[in-house]
Amino acid sequence: MNSKRTYAVIGSGMMGLEHMRNLALVEGAELAAVADPDVGSRERAEAQAKALGQSIAVYEDSDQMLAQTAPDAVIIASPNFTHSDVVKPVMKAGCAILLEKPMCTTREDALALEQAVRGYNPLFWVGLEYRFMPPATRFIERVHAGEAGEIKMLSIREHRFPFLSKVGDWNRFNRNTGGSLVEKCCHFFDLMRHILQDEPVRVFASGGQDVNHLDELYNGEVPDILDNAFVLVDFAGGARAVLDLCMFAEGSQDQEEISAVGPIGKLEVKLPSADVIWSPRDKSGPDVEPVSTAPEALAAGSHHGATCYQLHHFHAALTSGSAPQITARDGYRSVVMGAAAQESIATGMPVAIDFEDEN
Repeated sequence: MNSKRTYAVIGSGMMGLEHMRNLALVEGAELAAVADPDVGSRERAEAQAKALGQSIAVYEDSDQMLAQTAPDAVIIASPNFTHSDVVKPVMKAGCAILLEKPMCTTREDALALEQAVRGYNPLFWVGLEYRFMPPATRFIERVHAGEAGEIKMLSIREHRFPFLSKVGDWNRFNRNTGGSLVEKCCHFFDLMRHILQDEPVRVFASGGQDVNHLDELYNGEVPDILDNAFVLVDFAGGARAVLDLCMFAEGSQDQEEISAVGPIGKLEVKLPSADVIWSPRDKSGPDVEPVSTAPEALAAGSHHGATCYQLHHFHAALTSGSAPQITARDGYRSVVMGAAAQESIATGMPVAIDFEDEN
């Protein structure tokens, strides 16, 4: 089977550059072109491609890029608020697509795209890559094997650094990002669904902007993005999940911690420590399983190797014709959960979730 496929990247900001570095690690993946309207981003893409030995064409306009290069697959890593528009001509061109998270910034746009993808035959994959961090992958394998029994409580904690600067400072405002709980935390809401293999029915959240960006001003506006939150999610099967987000805790030893507790015991994983810890109720533990990540994957990105592993899976699906591991439905539902959390904080009330409008 011929494993060679050509790729293009739309959006060569921080995440686009990360995809470029990781594509270089995927056998058979040939990066042909990059498109970005920002001249500085294009220059950085050209410089990185040269350093990686990638021979690419660089375009200001993605439509022109699609017409002139006809790639097999396109990675869309443009700003969140552009996804809904940027993806349409790529679908019209019939390319396989990896659309970075969040799928869209609003429930309505995400639903419209999810419905459009139902009739789309090429591979369509949403970039919720946290499933592919090797320690998290191993943790999920052990949860799904039933080691702790049926999970009753799931906890995800991310204590990290503030939002980084982006081109045009687009990520400083809810209207561009969907809000912190959509922009950043769709990863974690996807993990909740994936780990519990169940669907949410209710979200209750509390959060605020208490520390970060308060002294910044952009065209007379102060940023309005949340920098901390607690989000409680009730699932149909009775399990409860909680997200603890703090974006002014860059001094933490571990940025992410995930724990799942069932009637037999507790499994947890910490990143970047990369240990999966088993603590059975009979007190015969704890047992610590270190999980390694390929050094080249760690060096190529800032997501604990997840981008590299996801691209390997994406390329394998592209060459074999198999189904995406992360679907448009997954992308849509992660946006719905994040938007519900934002709404709950704004109103002070729980928000019920149902997905009947998908039908």
